[in-house]
Amino acid sequence: MVWPILLAFLPVFLAGAAPAPAPNWTGRVTLGSNGAYVMGNPAAKVKLVEYLSFTCGHCAHFSEESSQPLKANYVAKGNVSVELRNAVRDQFDMTASLLSRCGGASRVFGNSELLMATQAQWIGKVEAFMKANGARIAKLPVTAQIQAIAAGTGMNAIMAKRGFTPAQLNACIASKTAQQQVVAMTREAWQERKISGTPAFLVNGVMLQNAGHWDVVEASLKTALEL
Repeated sequence: MVWPILLAFLPVFLAGAAPAPAPNWTGRVTLGSNGAYVMGNPAAKVKLVEYLSFTCGHCAHFSEESSQPLKANYVAKGNVSVELRNAVRDQFDMTASLLSRCGGASRVFGNSELLMATQAQWIGKVEAFMKANGARIAKLPVTAQIQAIAAGTGMNAIMAKRGFTPAQLNACIASKTAQQQVVAMTREAWQERKISGTPAFLVNGVMLQNAGHWDVVEASLKTALEL
């Protein structure tokens, strides 16, 4: 007598069951064999690669205009993955590149966005810092030079907003693995890929032309997704 009653109510229970939420792929970040971090669905139909320099004003502008729509409309849904490859241009760019990697996969995209958003602040301190300290830090080992730049230009203070201590930031800069990864990506960008400048983009392995702005990149994504 019990089973017929349960069976009668079963369709009601099934109808009221909430569907499983779709995954938000922005929470999936992995480290590639080339040292680059990739956000999104590994099986995404479209793979976007950005070559970026932290001392590039166009890169900062692209980060500002693209971050929200790129993640919300494309990466979160699993249709596009985004890979960040460093194309370092100078010692200040190298400093920011190493700092951006502090905390690993779970922090790198947020770190990068913050350093781009505050680019004008820390670049604005570079000239005065180097005028006062350039001769002194030039005598230091390379890692110590970068650590001095991070502290002296205010990059460490900016990264403190992300919860990092000076000791943690110094350790990130001193990481030989991180240094080698950034140098290898830089070599690939300028010497092997021979990009003409930053930002530069690949969509499914094809270099985009004249694609320094989000509207151009988005149009390429839509074409690749057949939207």
